[in-house]
Amino acid sequence: MNDFLETGPKNPLKIQDNTFRDGHQSLLATRMKTEDMLPIAEKMDGVGFWAMEVWGGATFDTMHRFLAEDPFDRVRTLKKYIKNTPFSMLLRGQNLVGYRNYADDVAKLFVDKSCEVGIDVFRVFDALNDFRNFQTVVERIKANGKHFQGTICYSLDLTERRMGGDVFNLEYYLNKAKEIQEMGADTLCLKDMAGIMSPFDIGKIITELKKTITIPIHLHTHYTSGMASMVYLEAIKAGVDIVDTCLAPFALRTSQPAVEPFVATLYKTTRDPGFKLSSLLEMGDYLETVAPKYIDFLAKHRMSVIDTAVLAHQVPGGMISNLVSQLKEAKALDRLPEVYKEVAVTRKELGMPPLVTPTSQIVGVQAVLNVLFGRYKMVTNEVKDLTYGLYGKTPVPIDNEVRKIALKGYKRGDTPITGRAADYLEPELDANREKIGDLAKDDYDLLIYSLYHATGETFLKWKYGLGEKPA
Repeated sequence: MNDFLETGPKNPLKIQDNTFRDGHQSLLATRMKTEDMLPIAEKMDGVGFWAMEVWGGATFDTMHRFLAEDPFDRVRTLKKYIKNTPFSMLLRGQNLVGYRNYADDVAKLFVDKSCEVGIDVFRVFDALNDFRNFQTVVERIKANGKHFQGTICYSLDLTERRMGGDVFNLEYYLNKAKEIQEMGADTLCLKDMAGIMSPFDIGKIITELKKTITIPIHLHTHYTSGMASMVYLEAIKAGVDIVDTCLAPFALRTSQPAVEPFVATLYKTTRDPGFKLSSLLEMGDYLETVAPKYIDFLAKHRMSVIDTAVLAHQVPGGMISNLVSQLKEAKALDRLPEVYKEVAVTRKELGMPPLVTPTSQIVGVQAVLNVLFGRYKMVTNEVKDLTYGLYGKTPVPIDNEVRKIALKGYKRGDTPITGRAADYLEPELDANREKIGDLAKDDYDLLIYSLYHATGETFLKWKYGLGEKPA
């Protein structure tokens, strides 16, 4: 064992548990029901996690659309059982928990109501790393006295297997980290959605970040490529403050590393988190009893539990499933290798956005259309909005020819905007309130409708006994 783990001052690693959000989102299409969380909720509260991620990401969409659950009720219910551990959520900046940028009035109300039901830590990210898309939600997070975790989406240049290209290099991450600290963030999160971090790269980044910023550093990655546990170990050596894990049944594959091996590895070292392994094993046994309910959502198309191809194409697991679904529908699954190559080209032409929701869908759908119908013969509305600037500033400029094609006949004109994207969006709440009428009994209902018009209305009709149950 390295001397630094055997001697010196105690510096226990803090761990966030993601089992109730990213774990089942990554592995089981976000289908875990609240009722299956409750039997271990109190025991989870006693572990000593820094926080538990229980909400955000795709949970809001999936709960009202497929599970017939009110998303806000999940947080309220879990709070009755988990009284000591802070609740964390994943918030897509001005995208909130949807797939487009919403107007400021929607963003403000959403954060206020999220605080009201019990969210304590807001992990705020933007798919383009354009932190102007943080401004409105951060103002409300701070006004409510909650924890603002500023997030950098981790990516690599197209031809790179390690950090160090022209765009996503060490300087890029250090500069972004300084921006986040200057915004008043309580912690910094490095978010590696595709699982493409290299262990030695992350060791270097953490070391340099510790010289550059003073706020704690939180690391999030996925096991997709098989490198995640090595990444965490190097980060722990370099002094990372917090990492994300899941209980073993909902870990690995495209989820996070499992917590149990780290508890065993760090036992009696200076970074020992102090968790009881026996308690974690008991909760894992419980999850094994409920997992069969959701087994049909688990990817079974390959033997390997890791996707080594991601080391080449950099496409996150969730994006891959979307690409496969589109190609199956078009009876063209055999063209998936072409799509992988086209994703790289399309991504470069659209300004090199990191591939995370919603840019992963925007790039992925356009890449499929380019393969099936010819390059930019069909252009999605989302690509038009992206090239116009409604998602923010891309890491590098968008290809001029592609922009011209996308904005030809575009409803807002062909001259892109350069300011903060939400400044160009009209307020939405009053119009939504008028459209939904008495079906929305309070601001929570109004938000469900505002974020998802069609499926939100369907859910509210069922909620109040006026329609069929969502399925």
